[in-house]
Amino acid sequence: MNATLSRRRLLRAGGAAAVVASGGLIASQAFSQQSRKLTFAWNATAFCLSPVVVAQERGYFERNGLQVDLINYTGSTDQLLESLATAKADAAVGMIHRWLKPLESGFDVKIVGSSHGGCVRLVGAKSAGVTDLASLKGKTIGVSDIASPGKNFFSILLAKNGIDAEKDVVWRQYPADLLDIAVKKGEIQAIADGDPNIYLIEKRNQGAFVEVASNLSGEYKDKVCCIVGARGELVRKDKATVASLVRSIVQASDYVAENPNESAKLFARYSPKVAVEDLRALLGTLTHKHHPVGRNLRDEVEFYARDFRGVGVLKKTTDPVRFAEHVSFDPLA
Repeated sequence: MNATLSRRRLLRAGGAAAVVASGGLIASQAFSQQSRKLTFAWNATAFCLSPVVVAQERGYFERNGLQVDLINYTGSTDQLLESLATAKADAAVGMIHRWLKPLESGFDVKIVGSSHGGCVRLVGAKSAGVTDLASLKGKTIGVSDIASPGKNFFSILLAKNGIDAEKDVVWRQYPADLLDIAVKKGEIQAIADGDPNIYLIEKRNQGAFVEVASNLSGEYKDKVCCIVGARGELVRKDKATVASLVRSIVQASDYVAENPNESAKLFARYSPKVAVEDLRALLGTLTHKHHPVGRNLRDEVEFYARDFRGVGVLKKTTDPVRFAEHVSFDPLA
């Protein structure tokens, strides 16, 4: 099935969905019963999560029968998933590159939907001659978190290009806003981080960096980045609420893809340090039309699990197929 929700599936899953032909946007009628309350955790400074703002501000949650309380969460991914597993929040959105390892530990959380691909990039300093993956051998890469999606993802990409991410390069952690200073001091020769930080670094150091790769490079161009998870008990006892959440995020993601200007304006209030025109440019780098659900999402989880096992992020004993089946759930089935 195509990653975009089919009409038949939406109707079967929601029971009250209506398809609006204009722009191909799928909308849902308000449920006749009282709106279901849901607490949804997200990082309010992450521009790539604009669909969350759009879903709230433009009424997608409401039209899908939900009353959503957004919780700004800036703790670690382990803490976020623990908050879901212990019912401090009902659902959350985050990066698949961060979620798979803690999910391997057994948190009672299921991956139920997704929003987009993109937002993690690796740039090299031209002054250090870092212009492609091969030139990273023997170099030091700066990251804002030693367990970051950037380190996890680019470790895989390096390995697939014959570079041992533990022996052939050095990873060094710095505060995100000091990564370019570390380059100027010669302490690192490349940066692996997310946007908008990379974008802002490039902007204030025009011409100093070249993009080496991103999580949309090569075989990853059609892979998801940000995923939606829900606590296990909610999944088991109230699939309809989870389905409504998934539909809301998919619809809002489509809106962002089709209306980046309006989406940037909506998100600007959450990101005062980044200008609207910069947010608009950044949204254009993401794949908000790619938001797999169901079997397609499960297959992408398996794909990443296989990659992460290959570089030691997941245990060698972890079976990617069984892992993907266990942590994924299709609320629209």
